[in-house]
Amino acid sequence: MEDKFQESKVEGRNAVLEAFRSGRVVDKLFVQERCEDGPVKTILREAKKHDTMVRFVKKERLDQMSDTGKHQGVIAMTAAYDYAEVEDILEKAREKGEPPFILLLDNIEDPHNLGAIIRTANLAGAHGVIIPKNRAVGLTATVARTSAGALNYTPVARVTNMARTIEELKKEGLWFVCADMGGTSMYSLDLKGPIGLVIGNEGDGVSRMVKEKCDFIASIPMKGDIDSLNASVAAGVLAFEIVRQRTME
Repeated sequence: MEDKFQESKVEGRNAVLEAFRSGRVVDKLFVQERCEDGPVKTILREAKKHDTMVRFVKKERLDQMSDTGKHQGVIAMTAAYDYAEVEDILEKAREKGEPPFILLLDNIEDPHNLGAIIRTANLAGAHGVIIPKNRAVGLTATVARTSAGALNYTPVARVTNMARTIEELKKEGLWFVCADMGGTSMYSLDLKGPIGLVIGNEGDGVSRMVKEKCDFIASIPMKGDIDSLNASVAAGVLAFEIVRQRTME
């Protein structure tokens, strides 16, 4: 079971270049600072072509990351699971004869949160999850394990621009609600029909550009002494309020 969830660390120039050209999904590429010779430039071109996140780091960082000691200035991290397309998620809703229900995660950074949200999405009957390509965790081995098998059933798509994706999905008839403490109580909102639930970053919440694209801003009524819920818990509370309302239709 463990091997199934093993994301690969690919080291060395030829190996990394082959990973790109063979079609493997590279989540992140780490490149040694000021390393700009021909082979590295070729790898960077491939990374740009595939819209892969690139981080330039010191040689010491690569040495720490390396398992082989032969990284040659480049290390690629490939995904533990393949990504779906947004259209795959919409098609899943059509196959089930249900109005689309999608979770969109605006820069979730903790792999345990992402895995837990994917698990919640599956249990709530959501048709898929959308995450951004940059500034967020991808489908790592930790995410796969935390999802407790949900990744086998719930498609996850990666997009370059979350705000633009919301605009495109609105053309498909979806309405969007995001979680924010300053919003309207979720119990006062009509969350039935085709819907996208937007959950923000663990520290900063939903970004301004994404929030402006949402039709509703929902808050979760809270009576305790602290001011916020963990991102995955907030996702669960709101997702199952959507389930409750859809069930009552």
